[in-house]
Amino acid sequence: MKLAIAQLNLTVGDIAGNAARLLAAAKEAHAAGAAILVTPEMSICGYPAEDLVLRRDFTAACDAAVKQLAVDAPPGLALIVGYPECSNEGLFNAAALLRGGQIEAVYRKHHLPNHSVFDERRVFDSGDAPCVFECGGLRFAINICGDIWEAGPATRAMRAGADWLLVPNASPYHLNKERERVAVARARLVEAGLPLVYANLVGGQDELVFDGASFVLDAHDAVVAQCPAWQAGMFYVEIDRDTATGPQHALPDEDAAVYDALVLAVRDYVGKNGFAGVHLGLSGGIDSALTLAIAADAIGPDKVHAVMMPSDYTANISVEDSRDMVARLGVKYSEIAIRPIYDAFVAQLAGEFAGRAADTTEENLQARTRGTLLMALSNKFGTLVLTTGNKSEMGTGYATLYGDMAGGFAVLKDVAKTRVYRLAHYRNSRSAVIPQRIIDRPPSAELRPDQTDQDSLPPYEVLDAILEAYVERDLAAREIVAQGFDAATVRRVIRMVDLAEYKRRQAPPGPRITPRNFGKDRRYPITNKYRPEGDLP
Repeated sequence: MKLAIAQLNLTVGDIAGNAARLLAAAKEAHAAGAAILVTPEMSICGYPAEDLVLRRDFTAACDAAVKQLAVDAPPGLALIVGYPECSNEGLFNAAALLRGGQIEAVYRKHHLPNHSVFDERRVFDSGDAPCVFECGGLRFAINICGDIWEAGPATRAMRAGADWLLVPNASPYHLNKERERVAVARARLVEAGLPLVYANLVGGQDELVFDGASFVLDAHDAVVAQCPAWQAGMFYVEIDRDTATGPQHALPDEDAAVYDALVLAVRDYVGKNGFAGVHLGLSGGIDSALTLAIAADAIGPDKVHAVMMPSDYTANISVEDSRDMVARLGVKYSEIAIRPIYDAFVAQLAGEFAGRAADTTEENLQARTRGTLLMALSNKFGTLVLTTGNKSEMGTGYATLYGDMAGGFAVLKDVAKTRVYRLAHYRNSRSAVIPQRIIDRPPSAELRPDQTDQDSLPPYEVLDAILEAYVERDLAAREIVAQGFDAATVRRVIRMVDLAEYKRRQAPPGPRITPRNFGKDRRYPITNKYRPEGDLP
């Protein structure tokens, strides 16, 4: 029996557009001879719809779209569609079996994730009943995403007589997530003895990015079909009693996966929100260079406008390297000197600042001048400003509010500085778009004479390791020092992280590529007297 997996890029709230994509997929699957089509979790409304599902007009529109899709879909196809089901019993993350022109059955998700970026218990009620149907002489049960991450639903399906699990998913990407999914599927195989079809979403949604990479695990613990990552499409498998055959696509290595995640995140954030293109500040440094390469790959060089805004402290090679890179990529390019604007700010503030020496205030004024220029260009041309700061800077507050943090989407927000270098090398392995001198130069904000990042921060290989331990793994200061780090450095980094919470709360969203990003993952109070570094000598 042929089964189809629709690995689709859907848009939250675009109920009509999503329904049209689902109908087109259903017709394509039926024409190809498929008996079943599995689509991603919440496929009718997109995922995560968050508080939209609390609106009765929204759930009513979703319900109407599902009913119409049942009528329009090929009657001989068993179509699995996800939607928010609002009934007298509650509000459920549900999947409907559409067949023969009607909604034949509805499955309600049992396990609602309520951790990291998930808060489904806030909006949904839990189901507890299995949903099993027959097709082609086999019995199939539906489990939705989180149901296979916990024991229970798979066993209920087995006891209800299922031969296979069908698992609609909206599982967001982070590093090595593909391995985690297969490991979880294998745990359910051990639990219930059921092979499964895992159908995942693909696409960007605010700070989440979904990689697809759907797969089929047979009863013999073999991944017998592997769909590609980062690619929407229809994929077919031939289902037997306890095994299957299907496509085998190689998944990308870590750096390639992260780069593809960032490209897809930018493409969908720009496209789904209707921006005409992007503007970004190009400094001659590696962060803005990598952001520029990602933007050009995501939406095409004709929609990317890089702006070099030199000051008195901008090195000649920064301008030269920026001109070199934009020539390689073919993006639009402008140079706007900030000295006249900066001087006007300083002149207007001279009376207020009288008797006070120059300090970081004047440095930040330069960054804020640049931020103002970029936002003016955004207003005038209907573009999105991409900020270029990385996770190391976000973590320590080495960024200027309303300056280099001004913008709409922070492409590298979850990318540590050491990984920025890795991604630059990876991108250049495809084609050399980032001048080598940009990669080789010591990083600098160029806001004062002879400045380098290491004047204000520990070496990035040390900083990033401490940040990973403190931010992503929640290790205590003593535990981090026990790993061999200098106590004074650990104390200093933790202090910077804690003091910068108010900045991060005002930062633009950015794509999540680690298990703990600065966004919905990590929610710390701004007003907070706890000092975890206090246990160090």
